[in-house]
Amino acid sequence: MSRLLVSNTLRALSARSYCSHLVDTHKMGTSEIVGYGINGLPNYTDRLDFPLPGVRFSPDTPDMKQLSEKEKGDWKALSLAEKKALYRASFCQTLAETDAPNGEWKSIMGSSLVFMSLAVWLYLFFKLFAYNPTLPETFKEANQQAQLSSMIDLKINPITGLTSQWDYEKDEWKK
Repeated sequence: MSRLLVSNTLRALSARSYCSHLVDTHKMGTSEIVGYGINGLPNYTDRLDFPLPGVRFSPDTPDMKQLSEKEKGDWKALSLAEKKALYRASFCQTLAETDAPNGEWKSIMGSSLVFMSLAVWLYLFFKLFAYNPTLPETFKEANQQAQLSSMIDLKINPITGLTSQWDYEKDEWKK
């Protein structure tokens, strides 16, 4: 009953133009819709937080249809191989296989190290070739003193700035 309700609902949704991009039943092939799915969409994902996908993993084949009919009877009559075939028709991986480490950390660590080494090489390039190791003339003490005296002479920012600390009558810094 629930399968019929879900499949009829999805057919009705896919017929409407405003949500037809959400339900791509042509991508499902002949896979059977077995439940609600993530966000109500008929899609398949192996996830630990949502262990029951909306469609079966494998498309319907004549062999699977026979097993599905046999499944409706007594499960004690099924062999272990048939039970495993039924499980693999519905799911790509077991929950243990889904949770198992897949070695993805190696590629993440490798790409992180590559980017860090590129950053070090870029820093060294700029340090050796792009930056001028000598300071400009304005950093010399004599030039800084000349700039300070010119700022005092021009009375630049006399209310709150640097020259507000200069006593123009005594020609010295205020105490």
